[in-house]
Amino acid sequence: MTARRVSAAALAAAAIVGAVALPASAADHARPDRTKVEISAVQYDSPGRDDRSRRSLNKEWVELTNTSRRTVNLDGWTLKNEDGDTYTFEHYRLEGRATVRIHTGRGHDTDSDLYMDRHNEVWDNHSDTATLRNDHDRFIDDASWGRHHRGHDGHDGHRHGSFRR
Repeated sequence: MTARRVSAAALAAAAIVGAVALPASAADHARPDRTKVEISAVQYDSPGRDDRSRRSLNKEWVELTNTSRRTVNLDGWTLKNEDGDTYTFEHYRLEGRATVRIHTGRGHDTDSDLYMDRHNEVWDNHSDTATLRNDHDRFIDDASWGRHHRGHDGHDGHRHGSFRR
């Protein structure tokens, strides 16, 4: 009987050591850095006159920030307003910890500024939602403003022309 008790005690001790050691070894392996892109700011009412000029349209914009360390391929991702006006990203990669500003008007795309090439305002000054979806049409983030909207930041949208996280 003593051999059985010794054997049982040894198995119990091994189980306890294994249970204690497992979380410690799991903590040694850091989780991979997940890619996270979010709408970080919106300028929905361009300062000055809304005269549909290139200058006025380019003062209306949405900023996206990659909060992870890894580059995210935004090819095929979309940015859409409540009316269905859609901007589709083409051949664009957002570096880790970087921000890109998507302007409504026309211009030359750079790493930090992209242009929708529109001739009219996209974002409603009173009430709208900017929605970001990935290339599989999965929801990534949104930002809302206006009387009946609650943005992802928890504010009710009563702002004067812009929103920033």
